[in-house]
Amino acid sequence: MVRLHPVSLSIPCARAPLRSAVSSQHPTDDVRWPALALALAELRSARRRAVRIVDADCGDGALLLAAARQARALGFVAIEARGIDGAPTLIARARAAAAALDDAAIGIRFDCADMVAALAQEHDLPADIVLAPATAPRSVAVALTRAGDRVLTGACA
Repeated sequence: MVRLHPVSLSIPCARAPLRSAVSSQHPTDDVRWPALALALAELRSARRRAVRIVDADCGDGALLLAAARQARALGFVAIEARGIDGAPTLIARARAAAAALDDAAIGIRFDCADMVAALAQEHDLPADIVLAPATAPRSVAVALTRAGDRVLTGACA
């Protein structure tokens, strides 16, 4: 069963980008961070030792990299992470940041791809957590729910 976890915003909904394409924004400032940190903690408290995370609109990868580091800090021994974005420049930045990551327990890749097509690849082995954009057309929403067990959005409540 897929559980959608919208994150309530405490400010009026302006539909601003959630990803941290600007390096001055810290990944934990993303509105999805509290729900993401909680989901990781719940999985770990359930004695999970491995986790799969997919960020469907990863931008420069800052949030996904922070999630992988948080998972490792919680004691996960195998972290598989995948970032998807259609912007080659942002994917290049994400790959450069991931290359600096020096932890054999974390496997991370960033793909410049169409979101729906990339999410369809996740259907056979759904991720534990999927980070979704705040707004998405129906085709993307359907692909998101099929791609993972928990879909975390930044949508306004």
